[in-house]
Amino acid sequence: MRIGNGKPGFSATALALVLALTGCGGNKAADGAGEHGAKVASGPRLTVAQVDAPDWQSVSAQVTTRDEAQVLARIPGVLSSLSVRAGDTVRKGQVIGRITDAQLGYQAGAYGAQARAAQAQAEAAKAELDRVKFLAANGVYAPARLDQAKAAAHAASAATDAVRAQEAAVHAVAGNGTVVAPADGRVLRADVPAGAPVAPGMIVAVVTSGPLVLRLDLPEALAARLSPGARVRVDGIAGEGQVARIYPAVEAGQVRADVAMAGLDPSLIGRRLPARVAAGTHRALLVPRAFVATRFGIDYVTLVDAHGAANDVPVQTSAADGDRVEILSGVNPGDTLVAPAQASAAGARP
Repeated sequence: MRIGNGKPGFSATALALVLALTGCGGNKAADGAGEHGAKVASGPRLTVAQVDAPDWQSVSAQVTTRDEAQVLARIPGVLSSLSVRAGDTVRKGQVIGRITDAQLGYQAGAYGAQARAAQAQAEAAKAELDRVKFLAANGVYAPARLDQAKAAAHAASAATDAVRAQEAAVHAVAGNGTVVAPADGRVLRADVPAGAPVAPGMIVAVVTSGPLVLRLDLPEALAARLSPGARVRVDGIAGEGQVARIYPAVEAGQVRADVAMAGLDPSLIGRRLPARVAAGTHRALLVPRAFVATRFGIDYVTLVDAHGAANDVPVQTSAADGDRVEILSGVNPGDTLVAPAQASAAGARP
């Protein structure tokens, strides 16, 4: 073959060398991208398998104390004073209010007058007894008259004691009008205004008592699946709590349970918080969070096929325990994943 001025062109040897170099460049490109242009998987791998995962259920929770002591009115009357309001700290036995009943004052005055009259009669009977004793000793009165004077003196003394006991009873009832705190704690409610009439058994105030707990309101169907020790999580509070006690009563289709949990704010007793409780388990695909990448709001995992090529697959996930996530769709048991950060950057994007 001749080209241009008739000098010989490329020889067969030169042409073979060019083809060989071209082939070498093509093999390098193939080695970098893998078959069909897929990413090459490298780094830690994970075989997806189903495991038991907690079945988290959303419930309503309230910050409260283990016990609540109710301050009850013990006598009828008028709440003349109440010195505490919600949020105040009280000590056991502290006087926080007073209930007055005008009728008790009238009764106490009447019994007081009767006691004084009975006391005067008792003194007169005693003086008569002393006189009869003297005359009987000198033979003026017969022994029967002396016995009669003794009986009258004893009767007058007993009548005085009875009236004084009635007066003391009235004062004791009036003393029950003093409103005292039944336990150390904080006042949760004290909404009866001073001057309002009250009846025996009426709640004047509520005082919290005992350690802080998180109280759950559970549907009775859900409560049947719980047992003491069940795990509880609260949004905004680090760590987990455990169900300490489940109350055996059902009220309006709800069951109460107390949760022992650190990090509760004692200044917000009565605050409602969203919580989740682990009620049983279910089979799930759990993977470490490091194996899931998020781009533009979509979660991806890097799936390794039988030839070792890596492909990004969109998945639907849900939060699980600690640093693990639950894959709801996009991956099947037995699939092999590789951490996205470890996969080669070569290849096509999903």
